[in-house]
Amino acid sequence: MSNGDEKYWYNLETRQVEFGMISPSADRVGPFDTEAEAAHAPEKLQERSRAWADEEAAENGWDSGTGTGAE
Repeated sequence: MSNGDEKYWYNLETRQVEFGMISPSADRVGPFDTEAEAAHAPEKLQERSRAWADEEAAENGWDSGTGTGAE
């Protein structure tokens, strides 16, 4: 067994927590050490997505009104 087989994963298709790499990799995110962490995967993904978007906006000057977009 690989290390991922002994971890928890969140299945994006079924919205269920799984123990081990049961589902195809395209359908799961993880690994997580605990079932509770895996259950909160959607929230964590949203937080990270927001943070990356904010970081990208700051790098491009979109958040300061100094960008090249219409004002």
